[in-house]
Amino acid sequence: MKDIRFVDVGEGITEGKIQKWLVKDGDSVKEDQSVVQVETDKAVVNVPSPITGTIKINLKEGSTLHIGDTLAWIGTSDELKSAAKGMPAQAAAPAAKQTVQQAAPAPKTQTKETIATPSVRKLAHDLNVDLSKVTGTGPNGRIVENDVRALAGQTVTQSAPAMKFSEVLEEQHGEEVEREPMSMTRKAIARNMEESWKIPRATHMDLINATELWNIVAKEKPKLKEKDIHLTFLPFIMKALIQALKENPHFNASYDKETQEIIVKKYYNIGLAVTSDDGLKVAVVKGADKKSIVQIAKQIQDLAKKVQDKTITIDEMKDTTITITNIGSLGGGFMAVPMINPPDVAIIGILSIRDWEFVIDGKPTVGKVMPFTITFDHRVVDGAEAVKVGNALKTYLEDPDFLEML
Repeated sequence: MKDIRFVDVGEGITEGKIQKWLVKDGDSVKEDQSVVQVETDKAVVNVPSPITGTIKINLKEGSTLHIGDTLAWIGTSDELKSAAKGMPAQAAAPAAKQTVQQAAPAPKTQTKETIATPSVRKLAHDLNVDLSKVTGTGPNGRIVENDVRALAGQTVTQSAPAMKFSEVLEEQHGEEVEREPMSMTRKAIARNMEESWKIPRATHMDLINATELWNIVAKEKPKLKEKDIHLTFLPFIMKALIQALKENPHFNASYDKETQEIIVKKYYNIGLAVTSDDGLKVAVVKGADKKSIVQIAKQIQDLAKKVQDKTITIDEMKDTTITITNIGSLGGGFMAVPMINPPDVAIIGILSIRDWEFVIDGKPTVGKVMPFTITFDHRVVDGAEAVKVGNALKTYLEDPDFLEML
């Protein structure tokens, strides 16, 4: 008999959640057959069975996992029956842990009879106080910390720790305030954004005459649609950006804080921010410099679908050299300052293409204009270099000959 554990999948992942069991308890499974989907803060991972046999599920869908936790056991029917009678301590531990996790919120069963914040309920649990026996002195009969301490026989003082902001809201608004657990993806975004905020950044903004780009995409889009490929402006923007990066290599780089060195990358893995129902994820078009417009368009389409289906792999979401966020695809605004995706040096924000009146050779003309922004790590590059990247990007995307060559 073997157990299926939540193992270290790398990328600093230490926690996960069982999203979906692909088999039922007691089913026969084959070696290497995917039996469960585990959601991590990076991606959804399919966990295979190590051997052929019958499965005994240990943890339910929605259970939180940590490295080493046992999800299920695989073995013969006799082995599983024997294990059920006297499960080894090592294998039984995670099940016990799950029981404890489920039992922990017990005071919540009293919410219909008592009104108290989570911190007060925890205090009551720690002091072994039955909240149903406590008379609340707070607004609307709400039980406050001193009420619990008084029943526990503790001396009530005025020097109790100040309530947290969220607890004050709960105290004032009661059931009008709801605590919502963050998804694994949202937790990862929170950590990454905190890390990103530490980067000293600046932003360069400009406009691109996208009339030729618009015309070429409009011309080629119907042809590719016949092949089930959705052509957008992004493949052209990626190819033009790569050319601009070759001329300004410090934007295709990372900063090594420990050694205070710039790590210049000679490969071009373009990250693309993709929205999903649980938050933003970065899918990566790897080796984009070696791919055609059609190949990039197809890969963008496939990666976006994987993000929506939650089937994208960790490998398909790592090792970016620079990132693009296509704010315009959501109909977003005129200008924006997106957050840098660590450890990238820069992120390119693309805004909605719109009709615009501008002057060419002294004559007013109406054409298509695409606003864009470059937010960059000011430790590595300066504003003048950002202007050079922006000007190069403009040059290539406004050049019909360059666009036709792609």
